[in-house]
Amino acid sequence: MTIDFGKRFGFGGLRLPLLDPNDQMSIDYVTLDKMIDKFMAHGFNYFDTSYIYHGQLSETALGKSLVARYPRDSFLLSTKMPIKFMKKKEDMEQIFEEQLKKCQVDYFDFYLIHSIGKETYENCKKWDTFEFLKKKREEGKFREFGVSLHDSPEFLDKILTEHPEINFVVLQLNYIDWVNPAIRSKEIYDVAMKHGKPVVVMEACKGGTLAEIPDEAKKLMKEYNPDASIASWAYRFVGSLPGVRVVLAGMPRMEFLDDNMKTFENFVPLNDEEYKIIDKVVEIINSNTVIPCTYCRYCVDVCPQKIAIPDYFALYNDWKRLQKSSSKNDVMTQAFYYLNYIEQGNGPASACKQCKKCEKVCPQNLPISEYLHDYVEAEIESYNPEANIQKDKQVDI
Repeated sequence: MTIDFGKRFGFGGLRLPLLDPNDQMSIDYVTLDKMIDKFMAHGFNYFDTSYIYHGQLSETALGKSLVARYPRDSFLLSTKMPIKFMKKKEDMEQIFEEQLKKCQVDYFDFYLIHSIGKETYENCKKWDTFEFLKKKREEGKFREFGVSLHDSPEFLDKILTEHPEINFVVLQLNYIDWVNPAIRSKEIYDVAMKHGKPVVVMEACKGGTLAEIPDEAKKLMKEYNPDASIASWAYRFVGSLPGVRVVLAGMPRMEFLDDNMKTFENFVPLNDEEYKIIDKVVEIINSNTVIPCTYCRYCVDVCPQKIAIPDYFALYNDWKRLQKSSSKNDVMTQAFYYLNYIEQGNGPASACKQCKKCEKVCPQNLPISEYLHDYVEAEIESYNPEANIQKDKQVDI
């Protein structure tokens, strides 16, 4: 049976609208309902979620806002098995059944092993995960089987060679990671194409960071096309790639949904001149971003010190950028935000014991403990905003 992927743009369940931006479990269901209604009304039909997103509430949210309100044959639903966070073989059956109930469905259209890596793959072999999922597919519990991956092209080649039953792959592809030696997006994409596997794209806008690029880079894009959003360049980059089935986006606000639908409703591939502009933008961004975090929050789930790692990294990147272009007051604001996070019960950067649990689950392979100590602790945590405010007052007097 041929699957209709609509307009090749998918509604991602990692970043849903929130009532409180500091509480990942405070899902704004009123806004989510409105966003899904608009998404469906415009002919889009692909929804992606996972067991671990939003403190394990994302699947429940789509169950309420999508499945309970629309006919089952009107949309495509994808979710993932969190092998990385499981303890034993028996968890597979229990979690799979729990996911069906949360999503309020009898079957999934697509089911994946979430963030497969070397350790995850060893557990899959030990627990016969591939056999388990092949049986579920034969039982009609899902239509296609895939894997999401944040690893090397060599590893992807290995698993696709050993498991040709994999139907498709979900990959992190974007223009800033395309030739990044740590991420190697182009090489990973090439492996998928070699094996003839369709690609679903995640992190096309790299956690929103490719929508908020340096002014110098924005100027290049806006001079070429004043009407196009900055984010649309990122989505068109991956949407222009052959073999891409769907491009996912997490959209916490309605305006993001509107802009992305505008990009994909009448999709126009990038031309040669636009690719040259993106090459220049990559050079500019790489010279301005200190910590390339995508805000996926996997690290937060495993941190024993409850350190708000991605929040601190986002503050630090803003801190460094604002130091170049803004006033002292703007820089001090980042320090106040940092203190607010700690007051809310998050561990400070200095609480890091370098256990490196966070680094084992980081899709970007970041040296998180080093960043926390050398950057966040050394600069933001040691900065005293109150003292600097007083100092400024004395100067004003």
